[in-house]
Amino acid sequence: MLQLAIPIPNIKGKQEIEIDMVINDTRQKMRFIVDVYPWDDCQPMTDNRIDCIRELISDYGDDWMIYNIGLPTDDYVPLTFVHKEDWLRQRELLMEAVTA
Repeated sequence: MLQLAIPIPNIKGKQEIEIDMVINDTRQKMRFIVDVYPWDDCQPMTDNRIDCIRELISDYGDDWMIYNIGLPTDDYVPLTFVHKEDWLRQRELLMEAVTA
């Protein structure tokens, strides 16, 4: 799937992003959430950062999935989530375009 980078203002806390777009006369919507997770929130503490991320997002909800793991620092990791319904619709549109 093609990607388009959109600069997002660096604002503290969770950022909810909704993008309405028209591609080849087809209107589409994508919903994202960008959130920053401190490594100190990992319980139990672990050196395995993948296990830590799994624990941090374990109760995030069934409607969202990780879209991107940002560049981690020693203190935190930024995560971008996409709404599953929007992601599945994008996949359907991609498959329609490829098979047409």
